[in-house]
Amino acid sequence: MTAPHTRSRRVLAVPVGMAMATALAFLPNASAAAAPAASAAGDDAPLLSALSADATSLSYVVNVRPGHGTSSYVKRAITKAGGTLVTSYDKIGVIVVHSSNADFAKTIRKVRGVESAGSTRTAPLPAQSTTDLGTPKVLTSEQAAGVEAAAGQDPLEPLQWDLPAIKADKAHEKSLGSRDVTVAVIDTGVDDTHPDIAPNFDREASVNCVTGKPDTADGAWRPSASESPHGTHVAGEIAAAKNGVGVTGVAPGVKVSGIKVSNPDGFFYTEAVVCGFMWAAEHGVDVTNNSYYTDPWYFNCKNDPDQKALVEAVSRASRYAEKKGAVNVAAAGNENYDLAADEITDPVSPNDSTPSDRVIDPSDCLDIPTQLPGMVTVASTGAKGIKSSFSNLGLGVIDIAAPGGDSTKYQTPAPPATDGRILGPVPGGKWGYMAGTSMASPHAAGVAALIKSTHPYAPPALVKALLYAEADAVPCTDPYDIDGDGKIDAICEGGKNRNGFYGAGMVDALDAVTK
Repeated sequence: MTAPHTRSRRVLAVPVGMAMATALAFLPNASAAAAPAASAAGDDAPLLSALSADATSLSYVVNVRPGHGTSSYVKRAITKAGGTLVTSYDKIGVIVVHSSNADFAKTIRKVRGVESAGSTRTAPLPAQSTTDLGTPKVLTSEQAAGVEAAAGQDPLEPLQWDLPAIKADKAHEKSLGSRDVTVAVIDTGVDDTHPDIAPNFDREASVNCVTGKPDTADGAWRPSASESPHGTHVAGEIAAAKNGVGVTGVAPGVKVSGIKVSNPDGFFYTEAVVCGFMWAAEHGVDVTNNSYYTDPWYFNCKNDPDQKALVEAVSRASRYAEKKGAVNVAAAGNENYDLAADEITDPVSPNDSTPSDRVIDPSDCLDIPTQLPGMVTVASTGAKGIKSSFSNLGLGVIDIAAPGGDSTKYQTPAPPATDGRILGPVPGGKWGYMAGTSMASPHAAGVAALIKSTHPYAPPALVKALLYAEADAVPCTDPYDIDGDGKIDAICEGGKNRNGFYGAGMVDALDAVTK
């Protein structure tokens, strides 16, 4: 991959025989084009409209001491440096600023009380990105009509090989999960009008965070017709209702909310991600699902002052969400990278302007939020139960594994399922197949929600401990030659109970509701 690579976590193009899995991340060869101005409803609309006319405006995060309001001294310094304060999250000390001053970050870092500051993007507002969109493989009415569901199954459940893979079908005989538990999908937006999502949608915990400031207008969390179906699919994997319609979620009795953090071009910028975690923290969310990486850097290096500030801002927000009771679950990524390696070549950063190859140390340069402390990092498996061809890996980085699909050619499911990808809702009342660690993460989030339902007073640390302890251990796949060409495609390190492919093992939904 040598061209701009967007963005969500990232459902990817898998090999021949498998169509594009989502609109977000599988456009490695798409050319960049001027993007339309980001839609920013709410209080920020006039400000962003004005900034869009200035081709040099950038967005910044300024990190100060948490727990205090932004001091008048820092506010004056921001204004003096040519910045406009958009919003501030005083409890974590993160301020969102827009400025057309190219030296804004350098100037503000010298101000007393500022701990770090950096630009959240490398392209002016609005960002530049590809405007092409891939699509999931939508299930046709003829295909849907040909499915024969057993008693007690939703109509399309026989196509969901992923549910028995984690014993979710057996778990549902015991419990569907609690209505008191909410999983927030921090993503591209959720179509809450979909018949599989509407029964379980938590409107009060939903919001649009694209500008970095919450927009609570009704429906602001929904994707537009031109935006990715990614978040809707993820939400359905977690909590599609068991209601005689479509598919069944891993935790079909819990609630799900939509926290929209990607702009119309599919970028997940730091200020939006910070807003998303903070909204989840303040609205009683029990689990967050994070199937994306924070743009524009795939890996954020702490020796770069801008990237260091982005890591700090998202770290503060995710830690705050966990402190307030949320278990944060994140997808491991789709590049077959070993995140525990000494070095990785990153060819896609920055993905909102001109990327170039750079060699990074993944212990110093972090994929955020995936590699942040406290995150449950989820690798993907296919229909045969082995690591998906694309899934990132890494001993000590991967915490757990879950079904995310793979090329049907590589991992063919047992009948009656026919497709090696994951089936879930897409906007417009339809269902479609996607694959990626983006699909694995919501399976783990759903199991975490079932654990929280079983143990309603368990803090995040205990929910995570149970998630790992109840997982079914999976030994290393050795040798790992997923395409059968005689060449090793990845090397797994570690033992049966903890290794770089599967972490603690495969998530177990049945144990989640019985132990």
